[in-house]
Amino acid sequence: MNTIQNRLLISFITAWIAYALTYFLRKPLGIIKTDLENDLKFSKYQLGLFDTALLLPYALVQTFFGSLGDRYGARRTFGYGLIGSGISMITFGWWSDYRILFVLLFLNGACQSLCWAAANKGLGAWVTDIQRNFVFGLFGTCPFAGGILGTALAVYIQGKDGWRLVHFQPSIFCIIAGVLVLFLFREPSELRMSITGKESPVKATDNRPRMTIMEVYRLPMVKEIAASVFCLKVVRYAIYLWLPLYLKQELNYSKSDAGLFSTMFDIGGVAGSATIGFILNRFFNNEGCLGAGVETLFSAGTLLLFLVFAQSGITINSILMIVTGLLNCGADIILCSSVPIEIGEMNGRNAGSAVIGFVNEEKK
Repeated sequence: MNTIQNRLLISFITAWIAYALTYFLRKPLGIIKTDLENDLKFSKYQLGLFDTALLLPYALVQTFFGSLGDRYGARRTFGYGLIGSGISMITFGWWSDYRILFVLLFLNGACQSLCWAAANKGLGAWVTDIQRNFVFGLFGTCPFAGGILGTALAVYIQGKDGWRLVHFQPSIFCIIAGVLVLFLFREPSELRMSITGKESPVKATDNRPRMTIMEVYRLPMVKEIAASVFCLKVVRYAIYLWLPLYLKQELNYSKSDAGLFSTMFDIGGVAGSATIGFILNRFFNNEGCLGAGVETLFSAGTLLLFLVFAQSGITINSILMIVTGLLNCGADIILCSSVPIEIGEMNGRNAGSAVIGFVNEEKK
């Protein structure tokens, strides 16, 4: 295995593990909502505002500061984002004051917003144009694997130690991952290496000014991709943040069953992301937008079937939720990584992180 392949492998493994760990700090909020409602007497309206506290800064920071990965480098942006996220949530369980919990979630969302675009930009620097959909499809399994493991860990800690410790260990994991990213997640330009097989590789000496938000907005297909991502993410985060509560209160699942069942969507997400590169190559001539559009349409249909058959039992519900996750997340990962990276780095723009940040600001 040559040096470039070694660096690609190191970057892939580092980014995969590190970004998966961000979901260890996202998924627990949906798991502990019943505890917050019962123990701290928060209303559903207040719990809904917690979602806003986490997701709004994520969207805003990605929109206006998505170019940080282009300006300061993927490694620093990704690493410090992870460390900040871990620090913000490590004391979450110590507090009972609604305002403090709200601020901590806000800081968590702001720090995590730096991670996705930077991770994809840094990884994309090592990937050839031919490899792009396949590699990003495999990398895209990390959010869903992280969601599964994060949910399982949250349910375990919740049952063993109570909800107040659910965020403590994941916070430590994120801080450690951030330090590793700072040491290991280097781009070719930092190592004075070049990658053959890329249409327009960005050089370390490229000093052109970074693109503004309006310039990113005017790039071809950016508006359409952002609208599609919005639709996909509305479904995904409604499931993440509210499905356990729905299953417990409307379908009478136990607390642990409701939490673990919510991983069915993530299981489908792993399968959908891992296979999207093959599907695009086999059925869509490697056209990412076309394949993602077809999968998005079918995912809407399976979600409607889930709503219709919700009372039919856990087996049917699990199958429909897995298929929904497969279709939704396969399309999502291509529209949030491979396609915007291609647009942002085309013609030497060096705006991959900015474009990902813009289209992905709907993500949370």
